[in-house]
Amino acid sequence: MSSPFYSLITGASSGIGECFARALAAQGKSVLLVARSGEKLQALATELKATHKVLAEPLPMDLSEPCAGEKLAQLVVQRGFQIDLLINNAGFGARGNFWALPFDKQSAMMRLQIEAMMELTFRLLPGMIDRRKGGIINVSSMTGFQPIPYATAYAATKAFMNSFSMALREELRPCHVAVVTLCPGGTRTNFVNVGARKGRHKFPGGPQPPEEVVEDALTQLRRGGGLVVPRFVNKASVFSQRFLPRGTVAKLLARMSKP
Repeated sequence: MSSPFYSLITGASSGIGECFARALAAQGKSVLLVARSGEKLQALATELKATHKVLAEPLPMDLSEPCAGEKLAQLVVQRGFQIDLLINNAGFGARGNFWALPFDKQSAMMRLQIEAMMELTFRLLPGMIDRRKGGIINVSSMTGFQPIPYATAYAATKAFMNSFSMALREELRPCHVAVVTLCPGGTRTNFVNVGARKGRHKFPGGPQPPEEVVEDALTQLRRGGGLVVPRFVNKASVFSQRFLPRGTVAKLLARMSKP
């Protein structure tokens, strides 16, 4: 039987989150699965328990609602779950002119990708610090390294996540809690991007399989945390932007990303 400690994964019903759940369960780790879709979570939990003989609990919840991260953390404590790995993966995008996109969608995106991430981290981190053992993986994006016109708020949430995660890693070094900042490029998932047109964006080499992204993140976690930008072409893109004025980068990306 697996360890009594759990890995909590948000956005676990599909995509990168589901791949994290499968990879961790294959390693014999118990998982708490969080997403809006209760049916998908239940089916995944049932499969993981049967296949890998681990503990898998579905926790349906919409983390874009106000104070949802705090409510989830309270539920975890009330039910006696001990968390040794937190994976903040849930998210969605919004593409188009900032003033033309529904403000309620953009507000929900901010709550999900900033507030819920911070609430869960703040509430669940003390247990890891007390045990001097644990990990956090924040699933960000390459968009967090530069301003992205027509994905203005989304890129800003990922820039916050990058800064928050990398700074937190340094604070936690003496506590033996690893923090991974995961910044994938195009990935083959059913990621929701409000306002985007199908087939608009192409990625060098094609979108990356989510399994590769997850493997890179878990490898970096075992190494003690740090920044992960999967694939050489993505690393090169991030590095090359250092030699251009940020205003120039924004202008170039505006031409590339205009809906």
